[in-house]
Amino acid sequence: MTPPPATPLLDTIRLPSDLRKLPESDLPQLADELRAELIDVVSQTGGHLGAGLGVVELTVAVHYVFNTPDDRLIWDVGHQAYPHKILTGRRDRMRTLRQEGGLSGFTRRAESEYDPFGAAHSSTSISAGLGMAVGRDLKGGRNNVIAVIGDGAMSAGMAYEAMNNAGALDARLIVILNDNDMSIAPPEGAMSAYLARLASGRAYLGIRDIGKKLTSYLGKRAESAVSRAVEHARGYVTGGTLFEELGFYHIGPIDGHNLEHLIPVLRNVRDHGEGPVLIHVITQKGKGYPPAEASPDKYHGVSKFDVITGAQAKAPANAPSYTKVFAESLVREAREDEKIVAVTAAMPAGTGLDLFGQAFPKRTFDVGIAEQHAVTFAAGLATEGFKPFAAIYSTFLQRAYDQVVHDVAIQRLPVRFPIDRAGYVGADGPTHCGAFDTTYLATLPGFVVMAAADEAELKHMVRTAAAYDEGPISFRYPRGNGVGVEMPERGSVLEIGKGRIVREGTKVALLSLGTRLADCLLAAEELDAAGLSTTVADARFAKPLDEELVARLAREHEVLIIVEEGAIGGFASHVLNFLAHHGLLETGLKVRPLIMPDAFTDQAKPETMVAEAGLDSAGIVRAVFAALGQGTAAIRA
Repeated sequence: MTPPPATPLLDTIRLPSDLRKLPESDLPQLADELRAELIDVVSQTGGHLGAGLGVVELTVAVHYVFNTPDDRLIWDVGHQAYPHKILTGRRDRMRTLRQEGGLSGFTRRAESEYDPFGAAHSSTSISAGLGMAVGRDLKGGRNNVIAVIGDGAMSAGMAYEAMNNAGALDARLIVILNDNDMSIAPPEGAMSAYLARLASGRAYLGIRDIGKKLTSYLGKRAESAVSRAVEHARGYVTGGTLFEELGFYHIGPIDGHNLEHLIPVLRNVRDHGEGPVLIHVITQKGKGYPPAEASPDKYHGVSKFDVITGAQAKAPANAPSYTKVFAESLVREAREDEKIVAVTAAMPAGTGLDLFGQAFPKRTFDVGIAEQHAVTFAAGLATEGFKPFAAIYSTFLQRAYDQVVHDVAIQRLPVRFPIDRAGYVGADGPTHCGAFDTTYLATLPGFVVMAAADEAELKHMVRTAAAYDEGPISFRYPRGNGVGVEMPERGSVLEIGKGRIVREGTKVALLSLGTRLADCLLAAEELDAAGLSTTVADARFAKPLDEELVARLAREHEVLIIVEEGAIGGFASHVLNFLAHHGLLETGLKVRPLIMPDAFTDQAKPETMVAEAGLDSAGIVRAVFAALGQGTAAIRA
């Protein structure tokens, strides 16, 4: 009689405390099951795959050795945290990942006690971990603090600021450098090359081999002492490492997929470590899933996919993506103007600048995950007569706001800011929502702030930015595809600070900034059918404001609805400020600003977010009826 199949180990694990009851010999099987579960989950939900596959063994080892959640485990960015979520009581909800009401695609404090710090932007983990370690010491605690950071995230200055501080404080902090030679795109810069040299240096490898032989001969009790001796010997041979110069005791590189190597090292650090320690772990992004191993950049973030073939589902598109329109338009302008250069902060594919890089490799600069540097680097280029386009997502440009103010705006340098992912982004949730860019840029003197209503307008704005040389200029556009309008072969240069009337009416005016224009036009049709003749205007510019257009709309209509997919303090606030200062709010005009709610918006489908904010056509119609003091039923009657 055939015995019944054994219960999968993963089915016996609800929390890390269950994991710690397993014999160490079972851990490789558990890792295999965890990897299979991760692939199955993400094939159904979409999300970040490659990074999680690369840290399966590391996740198992850390939770096995350390007493989480009392020991604090911080995942930098959070792209790689799906295996962690499966092992920390959330396996039964993993198929709600990145959906409305479901699990976040990143770590989130409100979601689990095993997520001590929320993260979705890179390079914050060491700073947060140091704060936790110092807080622990002030309270007289003895728990461990572990920060896991990728080599791509190590291109950001914030990581070194934190390490410098940790070394100076001699704080008991463990940093695990997950070196997969890959962030989202292949990592750029000297640090990536430095890590590669460190991992493969002959002098270091020779010293390490001696250490292995010694520890094998002397036994495990001597392992810690010999390891430290090996590190000091390596320092004499190689001149030490940057991490050691910053005050960290540096261990590694070690194989991040070999549990027999990982667990003894983690135990030694747990039991004997004092002061800041950095463990350099080598992993492979996409490990264990051949399509992801073969193309780690394309499997960093995925849509739903077929597990067998790896083929990703693609939504039907009747229009090009805004990102592609921007990229192709910039290439077109760069063929006419050799002064145009492009700057990205580790997001060449996400911003479309990979296309620009193919056409103009010597005029394309990927500076790594370093938005602050990207902005000031672009400012430096502008001082030399070049026309830099610093393409950065709305949510990531926040990281460089001081540089935008101090290094660009005050000096009136003509840096161009293409702002992708403006407005709602859906499944990536509040950390990636592009809510604030109009607000934080339009407040700056001398800044030109544009927003594209559709893909044709985006073409015009690329050319306008290329032609404008009087100071900084930005243009925002959303994630996803355009609306399907007719496209010009090349964009036109817009008159700075001038909007346009798209549809004429007499009673209601809808003034839109950005891609809510299509909803305004749909609302206008319904309002006209209800007997409310409606004008629709596209502002194009949040700054400088088209005061002539705004005054005309205010004087010639009974109702003015201002529509923007942005936060409070943005375009609508500038319009209301103008109306107040010119007495146009004292004429009986009924004004209603429609903006994003004053709240961080959780993940959902973008269309759901827009509807809940009242920024779709139905919400615009409701706002008009409310301004008139009448319900929709009464108007239609």
